[in-house]
Amino acid sequence: MGLMALYDVFLTFFVVIDPVGLVPIFGGLTAGASLEYRRRMAIKGVLIAALILLFFSVTGFALLKVLGIGLAAFRIAGGLLLFLLAIDMVFARHSGLRSTTKRETEEARGRDDISVFPLAIPLIAGPGALTSLLLMLSEAHGRPAVILPVLGILALVLAITLFVLLASVRILALMGETGANVVTRLLGVLLTALAVQYVLTGLRIGLFHGS
Repeated sequence: MGLMALYDVFLTFFVVIDPVGLVPIFGGLTAGASLEYRRRMAIKGVLIAALILLFFSVTGFALLKVLGIGLAAFRIAGGLLLFLLAIDMVFARHSGLRSTTKRETEEARGRDDISVFPLAIPLIAGPGALTSLLLMLSEAHGRPAVILPVLGILALVLAITLFVLLASVRILALMGETGANVVTRLLGVLLTALAVQYVLTGLRIGLFHGS
């Protein structure tokens, strides 16, 4: 797997998970909480998200096979989903695709433990991250030499996410919510291009290979 391919994988996971964009959301969910509580929620949330993503990487293709969904169709659907996610990022909108809805946020604030919901899912291991992971692995064709680097890069992005969440108070004080939204918008533009590429690849495979 070449350096450019590894960079593309890293960029995709980083853009979709959007650690910087999680800062104001995490800050709002843990407002007034102790440092120990924020640390515990961050570590637990990232670990649970990692387990969800790993489980999906193992079972995702079997699920597609059971449902009779071809990889070409999944690439097109995944590209469209990521495109909708990118639109939310560009316009800094908080929909159920990349964050919690208003009702979900209110429900989460009443919980003692936010690590599973909403932190692990849908904030970290959301539809975009799950779709991107399966799209990346679909290009590996079962080759460990490709699968292992993809999972390794995903682990790196999750580690960055954990670091960002642990430092969320300082980052939010430095950047503010407006600064975080600016970064998210820039990442959204990149994700738009990646989403279109997935759709074009799916169409090409469907037309010329019939799958």
